[in-house]
Amino acid sequence: MKDPVTLLLTLPAVLWAISFHEFCHGYAAYLVGDPTASRAGRLSLNPLHHFDLVGTLMLLFVGFGWAKPVPINPGYFRHPKRDLIFVSLAGVIGNVLTAIVCVLFLRFLGNAWFDLAGRAGVTVVLQMIRINMGLAAFNLIPIPPLDGSRILQAFLPYRYREYYYWLERYGIIILCVLLVTGVIDILYYPIARLLWSLLPF
Repeated sequence: MKDPVTLLLTLPAVLWAISFHEFCHGYAAYLVGDPTASRAGRLSLNPLHHFDLVGTLMLLFVGFGWAKPVPINPGYFRHPKRDLIFVSLAGVIGNVLTAIVCVLFLRFLGNAWFDLAGRAGVTVVLQMIRINMGLAAFNLIPIPPLDGSRILQAFLPYRYREYYYWLERYGIIILCVLLVTGVIDILYYPIARLLWSLLPF
């Protein structure tokens, strides 16, 4: 269990990570012709629009989790396969870019920021890196309703789509079982290591 001060300093990172992740999905969908998220009021950085209780608590206490998915309608896509991949990756890219900006900020302005904001200020930035990378990596796991499953769907030959739709129906149950048993780590940590290698340390 984290101490209350650390939880408080982690909260801004969690709120930003989930909001920006889902905003990126919605905006990417809008760019390729899908107005669904916009009409649902989800093109917003307001965390209340993207809040999922369990996923947010997971992010806060464990370091990976999820937000309430932005609704998309692939029927609007002009190039279905390409656009599905683009929209699915948008949230992950947004989180990784946030982490890269934070790393560069600490690299070039870390001392000045410490003098200005102290240890608490540095902790907030470090948590921004950790939480955004955790959210990005977790969402690349190819199990519905996570983003990785949408990317997998785009690459699946048509004859295997029925298996994907079956997995989609039971994906949340499978995901919960993997989380409770700890088996999720087998999928999560290789993805996380790959993403962390992209950061300019």
